[in-house]
Amino acid sequence: MKRNLNEILSQMTLEEKASLCSGLNMWQTKSVERLGIPSIVMTDGPHGLRKQANPGDMSSKTVPATCFPSGAGLASSWDRDLIREVGEAIAEECLQEDVQIILGPAVNIKRSPLCGRNFEYFSEDPYLSSEMGANHVKGVQSKGVGTSVKHFAANNQETLRNSINAIVDERTLNEIYLRSFEGPVVEGDAWTVMCAYNQVNGDYCSENDYLLNQVLKKKWGHRGLVMTDWGAINERVKGLKAGLELEMPYVGPEHDQMIVDAVKSGELDEAVLDEAVIRLLTVIFQGVDGRQEGFTYDKEAHHLLARRAAADCMVLLKNDDRLLPLHSGQSVAVIGAFAKHPRYQGGGSSHISPTRIDAAFDAISSMAQDAEYAQGYNLKGDDIRQDLIDEAVKLARSKDVAVIFAGLPESFESEGVDRTHLDMPLSQIRLIEAVAAVQPNTAVVLSNGSPITMPWLPQVKAVLEGYLGGQATGSATADVLYGAVNPSGKLAETFPVRLEQTPSYLNFPGGKSEVNYGEGLFVGYRYYEAKKEQPLFPFGHGLSYTTYAYEGIALDKTKIKDTESLKVAVTVRNTGQVAGKEVVQLYVKPLGSSVVRPIKELKGFAKVNLAPGEAATVEFTLDKRSFAFFNTEIHDWFAETGDYEIVVGPSSAETPLAAIVHLESTAVPFRKVDRNTKFFELLAIPETAEFADQAMNGSLERIKQMGAMFAESMGDDGLAELFEAVVQWRKYDALRSLSGMMGGGMTEAELANVIDELNEKLNLNS
Repeated sequence: MKRNLNEILSQMTLEEKASLCSGLNMWQTKSVERLGIPSIVMTDGPHGLRKQANPGDMSSKTVPATCFPSGAGLASSWDRDLIREVGEAIAEECLQEDVQIILGPAVNIKRSPLCGRNFEYFSEDPYLSSEMGANHVKGVQSKGVGTSVKHFAANNQETLRNSINAIVDERTLNEIYLRSFEGPVVEGDAWTVMCAYNQVNGDYCSENDYLLNQVLKKKWGHRGLVMTDWGAINERVKGLKAGLELEMPYVGPEHDQMIVDAVKSGELDEAVLDEAVIRLLTVIFQGVDGRQEGFTYDKEAHHLLARRAAADCMVLLKNDDRLLPLHSGQSVAVIGAFAKHPRYQGGGSSHISPTRIDAAFDAISSMAQDAEYAQGYNLKGDDIRQDLIDEAVKLARSKDVAVIFAGLPESFESEGVDRTHLDMPLSQIRLIEAVAAVQPNTAVVLSNGSPITMPWLPQVKAVLEGYLGGQATGSATADVLYGAVNPSGKLAETFPVRLEQTPSYLNFPGGKSEVNYGEGLFVGYRYYEAKKEQPLFPFGHGLSYTTYAYEGIALDKTKIKDTESLKVAVTVRNTGQVAGKEVVQLYVKPLGSSVVRPIKELKGFAKVNLAPGEAATVEFTLDKRSFAFFNTEIHDWFAETGDYEIVVGPSSAETPLAAIVHLESTAVPFRKVDRNTKFFELLAIPETAEFADQAMNGSLERIKQMGAMFAESMGDDGLAELFEAVVQWRKYDALRSLSGMMGGGMTEAELANVIDELNEKLNLNS
């Protein structure tokens, strides 16, 4: 329905405008009945609906809803279509419950595997996280229900999350931590963004002008509203000025009155408040227009989707001697309390009341002719029960195969607290070791929200990472174990061998007031590759019951300008005996750079379904951003001239296909030429390349002569060689080196004239 929001705004009193900037209660916005402005409802997500039966009554029970796999699992599918489908299903449940906004997706980067909330975050890689988030948003909003992309930004730990100051340099902030939000906001057009509790570089996220106004609104063009995480307000008026529209939940009339008083005193320009109200009205009426009275969703269909999603998210980490898939004729010992009492979701605000729960033992019993159960360990506590281990060992010895269900209990990872180690409960470790000692055909199925150490890995033949697979995780696990579904998940994060190996180990979780992101750009696989560290399992890793061959790569051009796109065609074949889905991963590798960069970065992926013997050609399109880094001189993305290798394969550690493209930059990597501008920067620009080459080479001769002179006067031939070595780095010198003893003998006045001429050539004098 078309509405004149400016007309509505003109009829509002100052007090009514201010009132819209905070909630009615825990989950609703305020209404203005006389002007027909309704209240809308929002609830927790992001992997299912967590709604209280009465949004105004905190004591009311949570309504049943489908619990889908959490973010860690969904990202492991690397399947844009699947995550969009899950988003659509969640939206349908919102429509039935008259909910207008679901709070998710959560797209914060997995900086450390210790973060207690990693189970609901997607990835360590910003491109993958951004793509998953964008498609989640598209799925939900296609049904007329809004999303709230969270937690903006650099909310990468639970320790002191309400106050910690994240110190992040500009490149790292933009290339890693903001990049994961960009897709959901720009491509997904998310209705709302939720700001985090923490500070970023000295300002709380709720009043951070750089994050909310400069990046989100101006650079990305976000048209919706920004709301606080619950209780994440600091100073109300300061937040409104910085781009925060909605404070949640309602804490009383005082904060609304602060806004009124600030306008009346002149502290706050009423135009700022008016813009906030227009954004609020836009989202409120979007929510109203999406309502469908009497809508009901198909609970069975949603459960089947949850089962299919969970199976497609599982990652086969190890499968020696092709132990998996099992067949129905094998006798199987099903061991571990999680087999009957699955851990299927994380703790905290995303905790859902499921419509039903599938247990793995029940599903396996329906597929196997002979399946028996042993508990193995207690669900609560970490006491080693030798009697339970002995019972499990006895059962395992009597069967063809043992399948152990293990992982992390809820007490080990939850919103609100970070982990202090990467270990499983000792009771489970001892169980796995004891069973594997008597049963060579042992498989382990993991239920955990983030990486764990695996000291028992060499002793077992197969490991299936199930993450927190939602309410259908039990039946989905049986589908994969018995080959009804060919595993196709790939790790969206690196599994380290030990905690001390992780990139942020020395800087997590920081001190009492701040945490320094000292690892910079080198998060996840970027760090392991740069350090030549061998992780337990690399980013992108995942096995299958079939095999794939990467047969060819072709570029549509070998030279491009940064204003052009590059098409990459990759041919992949299923060389095995069963149908399967393969995640084709494309990374871009700069072969030389003027700045520190990761060895390679993920810039494309596609999931293809192939029958035995079938080949498919997957096409990727790369643009300027695929080659660019965030240039802190121009405060924007910049793709520098040079050669880039496009590498493609099944994981970050295995990229058998490669091709090289030469990119020519048409942009200027600085705002103005000054005495500190480097030769290599000028050499990369056609308009200044000739001057830079001549000036640099002219001063090179002088350096060589001085080297020879010093060598002769001191009787040391090595000095001449040293000066020759210095020459190789000349291109990194600044223009100021043209004046003085080591340069070309220019006076300061001559250098100033040269700088003016260069700025004129580049039209930078204005």
